[in-house]
Amino acid sequence: MRTVERTVGASRELVRDASLVWVASGVVGVSFGAIAVAGGLPVWVPVVMSVLVYAGSAQFSAVGVLLAGGGPLAAAATGLLLNTRTAAFSVAVADVLGSGGRLSRFLGAHLVTDETVAFALAQADPGRRRVAFWVSGVGLFVVWNVGVLAGAVAGTALGDTAVYGLDAAFPAVLVALVLPTLRADAAVRRCAVLGAGVALAVSSVVPAGVPVLLALVGLLLYGRRKAGAA
Repeated sequence: MRTVERTVGASRELVRDASLVWVASGVVGVSFGAIAVAGGLPVWVPVVMSVLVYAGSAQFSAVGVLLAGGGPLAAAATGLLLNTRTAAFSVAVADVLGSGGRLSRFLGAHLVTDETVAFALAQADPGRRRVAFWVSGVGLFVVWNVGVLAGAVAGTALGDTAVYGLDAAFPAVLVALVLPTLRADAAVRRCAVLGAGVALAVSSVVPAGVPVLLALVGLLLYGRRKAGAA
């Protein structure tokens, strides 16, 4: 009985913490839906994309390509390029994805995002990490899609969404999620500094989204540390 009570209590605590990410996701989702429809795309495009692709940065980039006159293949290639970073994220939460059956792994892989992985890795206990992943992942998926639908239906009524500063919501939440880990682990801090330095150095000469991919070079330093420790 006490175990059940502790599990329920932990789940409530995780829901409370994850709600900050959900709010940020919903706000940015509204922005994405509104931008897509205001640019001339039909409502169903951002809605279907959010269900099937479900990757904020890739969706923004793909829509940007479409609105700039690019074709569907160019838009898809852009989205795929940006989403390659999720391969590294999947490795980071391999213990969570591998703890269930085939259907669980399939659904879990679809929920792998920057925010869900950051929230899960912020938990020290493996069991709590699994709960955090699914709580944040399912909630984020639902809120993101509801936000996109609301923004798409609103269309041009919101005006220029850039004036609201919506693009700052996700970075602020992510910083809050990773700060505890950065404070506790000097090796992670060094990897983060290396990745951030690389991203900043190339941000003015490569397309948007690519600096994030190049920042993964920080993982090489972390991998060498792990190999040395082994």
